[in-house]
This record gives sequence, C-alpha cells and structure tokens, in this order.
Amino acid sequence: MKNSLSILLMCSFQFIYSQTSDSLKIKEHLIKITKTEKARNYKNIATLNQVASYIYNEFNTYADSTYYQKFKANGKTYKNVICSFGSHNLQTIVIGAHYDVCGDQEGADDNASGVTGLLELARLLKDKTLKYKIEIVAYTLEEPPFFRTKYMGSYIHAKSLKNKKTNVYGMISLEMIGYFDDAEHSQEYPRNDLSKFYGNKGNYISIVNKLKKGTFARKFSTLFIKKRHIETKEISIPQSITGVDFSDHLNYWSFDYSALMITDTAFYRNKNYHNSSDTVKTLNITKMTQVINTVYETLTELE
Repeated sequence: MKNSLSILLMCSFQFIYSQTSDSLKIKEHLIKITKTEKARNYKNIATLNQVASYIYNEFNTYADSTYYQKFKANGKTYKNVICSFGSHNLQTIVIGAHYDVCGDQEGADDNASGVTGLLELARLLKDKTLKYKIEIVAYTLEEPPFFRTKYMGSYIHAKSLKNKKTNVYGMISLEMIGYFDDAEHSQEYPRNDLSKFYGNKGNYISIVNKLKKGTFARKFSTLFIKKRHIETKEISIPQSITGVDFSDHLNYWSFDYSALMITDTAFYRNKNYHNSSDTVKTLNITKMTQVINTVYETLTELE
C-alpha cells in the first residue's frame, strides 16, 4: 500500500509539473539564448543561426511539426523558426516572439524573455488536446534597421498566412515579459494621464490592444485577466500612441488579424532597454513563470 501511494503521488507530481512552467528551464533557456560569443543582431548571421538552431531543436522535441521559414533581406538569408500543435483544427492561433537584438547587447528582456516563453509553451503543449491549431513562431529581424519594413520576420510570416488564406483566429506577441519593479514611480506611460488609471508601479504584466481589438483579442484578454495568477492590466488605446505597435503584432494588424501584445511595457519601465545592462540577472523569473503559465492556460481554455 505504501509503495502504491508513493507511485501515485509521484505520478501526480509529474503530471502537475508537466502542466506548469519550469523556472529552472527558463533560466537555462535565457542563458543559452543570451550568452553567445557575438550579439544576435542582423550583422551576426552565424549567431542568429546558432540561436535559431537551439530554438528549432527545442520546438522539435515537442511539436507536431517544426520548420524554418527562410527569406532574403539585403541579399542575406534569415530564418523564422516555426512549430505547430493541433494541426487538424480549422482555426489557427499564432503566438510569436523575436529572437534578434538591437546592437551589441545580450537582450535578456528584449527579447530572450519572450522566446523563452515560446519554448516553455511548446513543452507544455506537447500531446495536449486543443481546440485550435497553435502555431508558435520565433521571428528574426524585428529590430532596427528592419523594424517597420517588409523584411521583418513577422511580416514575412503574416503575409504567408494571408497568401495561403489561413483561417487565423488571432495572434499573440510576447514582447519583453521579464522585468518588474515594485517601487513608486517605476512605471511610465506615453501620456501622463494614464498613470491615474494604471498606477505608477511597474509590478504588473500588460496586455496591449488597439481600440478595435477583434473577437480573439477581446476573449483572450478577458480570460487571461480572470485567471488572477499575476497582476494584469489591459491597455486599449489608439494605435497612434507611441509604443502600442512596437512589436511583431503590428504586422498582423496590417493584415486585419485580431492581435495583441503581452509585455512588461519595455522602455516605459525597463531602463535597460537596448543597453548592455539588459541581462538575465535583472529579470524576475518567478513572475515570468506566472506569465507563461497564464498564457498556456488561457490558450488551452479559450472558446
């Protein structure tokens, strides 16, 4: 009886463990992505390929299918890394994050944190019965000088979905999900009056939507907030406000898909943004884990 109980408890623990994000794996992924010999910017293609290979191998361990989406920019070849789950389902949900950085820095929050979220989601989604096809995409060339051009990896991917007439229900961009600060006045906004509504402490995760967000973004945001695993604030403001479209979701908006961004608000909070000080030691792994778990639960329970 004692042995049977021990086995039951062990099996139960393994099931629970497999259904939640793992802080040790998060740290491992962050280190693998950030600690490269050269920065993973557009000039260092060998480094980008090294990171892309790491992402591919992780995706391939768990996914139904994994492949590179290769494209040319300025005569050089770059790669998005894509994997999918629940491929038999008719509607597709895309969740993506960019793995390149701006300049010569590690880019732990921007955006190794988002890519780590993708890798953990892939692990959690393995063998899960799903209502939607979930396509996970690690993008390249989100950063300058390609930002807001048709060479962004997310533009290439969004356009391919439109060309194939894929039935896209919605898209989620994970853009910097690891930096939190409980101090007063640690949170800034593009407009000063927004602090009256959202507070001045950078201790929450934000879901950023445009005003006409669409069905997917509305339902996802509502369910995510209801989970109450982490302090969450939905910010729905005009696309003209600075920062609202500062990530890969902007390209899905361009093709009229319902898309949103999950973010710690980037430079409005994290002053390490695009600097050499953006390192793993500045991140809050516990809250990152809470964000990833909530994304996973919301994705799998969404109607």
